Amino acid sequence: MSAPVVLVHRDADLLAQAVAARLVTRLVDVQSAASLASVVLTGGGVGTAVLAALAGSPARDAVDWHAVEVWWGDERFLPRGHPDRNETQARAALLDAVDLSPDRVHPMPTSDGSDGGDPEAAAMRYAAELRAATHPEDHGEVPSFDALLLGIGPDGHVASLFPGMPALYEDRPVVAVRGSPKPPPIRITLTLPAIRTAKEVWLVAAGAEKAPAVRMALAGAGPVQVPAAGALGRHRTLWLLDRAAAAQLPTSLIRLASP
Repeated sequence: MSAPVVLVHRDADLLAQAVAARLVTRLVDVQSAASLASVVLTGGGVGTAVLAALAGSPARDAVDWHAVEVWWGDERFLPRGHPDRNETQARAALLDAVDLSPDRVHPMPTSDGSDGGDPEAAAMRYAAELRAATHPEDHGEVPSFDALLLGIGPDGHVASLFPGMPALYEDRPVVAVRGSPKPPPIRITLTLPAIRTAKEVWLVAAGAEKAPAVRMALAGAGPVQVPAAGALGRHRTLWLLDRAAAAQLPTSLIRLASP
């Protein structure tokens, strides 16, 4: 696993633009060496802001979107098209505006889908879809994602992995979450072992309310207490922050800051 690198941008808007530009560069670099690039998207305000910034960027067309595999790190177990689903928000912010191949977009199952409202069955089906997409060079039961994006909650959660909850002890790549402290209570999420198969993991946070969780995660807290601390990439782990989210970090942790 890679040691975290912390990059700080002036404010939330510049952070979203910088992460969007970084994602374009990452996808283009991967596509220059391989036929496909893969990305795992996150939801929430910062995740959606990154996608919206990418949609408005002149550089977005440098990516061959038809050759991008799109996955999600977690999802609210709600009906198809529900406005609170990460998929719905991602489609509105970016995905409907670019030339993606429909069979390379892998949303997590809906509560009105073929699993009959059973989130455990839905999680198993998504795990099977991930397993079917692996290659011999991948590590484990999920693809070696080229970039996996995560937002961070004020409590230190990532994806739908909340402090102290059973999902943090799971070895399976995808699980159902019941009793989420954030509504809705039922969700589907990648687990930490699945997240750690990614080549690069990017944790993106903006706002002063995130600062305590960012500090604890980077100060050596355990992943059961602060799940973000357990989100590591095999080749690279980036913490992409605005100044407010980084306010409680010692300057020695910050490798590079924007003006």
